[in-house]
Amino acid sequence: MAGALSFAADGKTASITADIAGSDRAPAIRADLTLHAGRASAPLSVSSRLPGGKLYTHKALFPVSGTYSVGGASVEFDPARDLAVIDEHKSFFPYRTDWLWGTLGWQADGAPLGANFAFRPGVAGQEEESCIWTPTACEPLSDVTFTQGAASWTVTSADGRLDLAFTPEGRKDVKVQLGVVALDYYQLFGSYTGTLRSLDGTAYPVDAVHGVCESFRARL
Repeated sequence: MAGALSFAADGKTASITADIAGSDRAPAIRADLTLHAGRASAPLSVSSRLPGGKLYTHKALFPVSGTYSVGGASVEFDPARDLAVIDEHKSFFPYRTDWLWGTLGWQADGAPLGANFAFRPGVAGQEEESCIWTPTACEPLSDVTFTQGAASWTVTSADGRLDLAFTPEGRKDVKVQLGVVALDYYQLFGSYTGTLRSLDGTAYPVDAVHGVCESFRARL
């Protein structure tokens, strides 16, 4: 598989273009997307120590316009409706690494709303990679619990501000077994229902909002 991927930004927008040829193992991918920074969420930026490692992540929600095509299927994005999540990591993970993670986002009255949440072994007192995005802020979240069921997952926080049910619609898997190095990873895409609450108690109903959940277990 060969192709080109480019990124450009001017402070107001960021453009992402891709033209990746198909193969006998995967379809062609083409993208021409614009992220609108002027209406982006507040960023989630976390730098923390992990047991045997370090974590840095930077995430934000951006209204997105443009086209994304996989094989013969194409999707048009409307910046008044659709969001893209930018997720940047510069981390050093311990040899045995595992986490559960999920995210979702939508727009209400032109403002991004959503949440990012994770559970992983941590160091006491360090920031967690979890937040609730309100129309005006990125508010910290902690003590997240994932309950994995056969047909759906629930994701909650100890303070009650995160209370979601996730229904999967599809799955991708990556499994590698090389002795001392191994990876068992899967990501589910689907929809969330439930409630998010801001620190001041404002409730944001979540009604069939698209998002993902994933499980990562590895020896790196």
